[in-house]
Amino acid sequence: MIRFLKKSIKREYTFVFGLLLTLCIFLISVVNMLTLESAYMYNKQKVLLTCYNDIDEAAAKGDISSVKFDESLRQISVINNIEVLVIDADKQIVKSTDPESSLMTKRLLEFVFGGNDEVDPMYEGERIKIQRTVDPRVHIDYLELWGSLTNGNLILIRTPVQSMKEASYLANMIFIRFGIIAIIAGLIFIFLATCRITQPIMKLVEISEKMTKLDFSEKYYGNTGNEVDVLGEHMNKLSDALEGTIVELKSANAKLQHDIDKKTEIDEMRKDFLSNVSHELKTPIALIQGYAEGLRDCVNDDDESRNFYCEVITDEADRMNRLVKNLLQLNELEFGNTQVEIEHFDLMELIRNCASSMDILIKQNDIAFQMPDKISIPVWADEFKVEQVLTNYLSNAIHYAKSGSEGTKAVRIDVVKAGEVVRVSVYNSGDNIPEEIIPNLWTKFYKADKARTREYGGSGIGLSIVKACMDAMGHDYGVENHPGGVSFWFEVDGTDSLGSFDNAQKV
Repeated sequence: MIRFLKKSIKREYTFVFGLLLTLCIFLISVVNMLTLESAYMYNKQKVLLTCYNDIDEAAAKGDISSVKFDESLRQISVINNIEVLVIDADKQIVKSTDPESSLMTKRLLEFVFGGNDEVDPMYEGERIKIQRTVDPRVHIDYLELWGSLTNGNLILIRTPVQSMKEASYLANMIFIRFGIIAIIAGLIFIFLATCRITQPIMKLVEISEKMTKLDFSEKYYGNTGNEVDVLGEHMNKLSDALEGTIVELKSANAKLQHDIDKKTEIDEMRKDFLSNVSHELKTPIALIQGYAEGLRDCVNDDDESRNFYCEVITDEADRMNRLVKNLLQLNELEFGNTQVEIEHFDLMELIRNCASSMDILIKQNDIAFQMPDKISIPVWADEFKVEQVLTNYLSNAIHYAKSGSEGTKAVRIDVVKAGEVVRVSVYNSGDNIPEEIIPNLWTKFYKADKARTREYGGSGIGLSIVKACMDAMGHDYGVENHPGGVSFWFEVDGTDSLGSFDNAQKV
């Protein structure tokens, strides 16, 4: 949401244009009040002069007494609110529009014979004067034209100034009222126009605010065709460019972070590897060194002792060889240096081959072994890695098997279909694994029973190899405790040609 602005462009535009409108109307009103009455006076002077010229022309032609001229003069006097008096040299009325002609006659004679020097004329011609005077009888201001015609007659034309003042005042009041209405309407119009003008600008402000928060989803769409649209297009391009740059930076940062994490992980794995290898090799190296020194120093000269020493050295060297091979294999799996080759093969054929290779160990440990009946189970997986997993499971099951309730050691391979996958589990009779150490079973060099592991030559990395193989193939694996035994399991992708393999064959 756009934050509150102390100086909104909408309010500033409305204030500025509203002030200009108010100032213009105020100035026009002042000018109107100061000049309107003078304009009326000037216009009345022109009316008086026009009327005088018409009467003088008619008098010169002898038409001043005609009916047509009377009608024209009456119309002019009514329209312009003027009074006309024409007298001859004998003070006889020739033409008059005022019923009180005697009063106007006396007024005219005062002008002609009495003089009126105290009043400055507004206009002075060859035979006439125009001046603003006050009629002492009625105390009303008049604009009066007096003088003589071409034919020698005297003339007086006058109009009351009060009507001009009233007209001026009325015009000014009307203008002020309409000016106030115009200001209010103008402010409303200016506000609406300003809102329309500033709307795209406010949209750009909203977009820019989102851009500061790295939100580039909002775009500007305008149809005004002016500079604001150009600015909006440029902001859209800037938004796209920034978004692309930020995406690239984030990708680069993510890749860099991944590389850093990978390097850190590799360093930690290298440290663990060196530490664990050193620990695991320390015992066989010490044994080999001790027995080799015993042979060199001829601690026992008899053949039986020398053969025993040689056998220990050979066994420990073989143990070291197996350990190194397993570590190298695990290292390749964990560092992703081996490729997963998914292929279609018969799982039962693989199980039978593994069981056959373990047959001598099964017999040596007097184990009752069971596996599924002779059926074909086609699956999709990496055959070599599945064989490694199954071999490690079988090897552990054989070496950790103990006599159960029936008094015999038992190892059993079960194969079941679970949806779209096939689950293979290797069961051995014996003690359950404590739940708290189950998560540690897949850790390198972890040995739940170190004495037993050492007894059969285990290195503690067999289940780590299982974990690496299954992670590489992307399948599940695990361990479960059962009454009287433990089973380790893994899953591979099955096919639609799975048969029934509920029966098991005892070997």
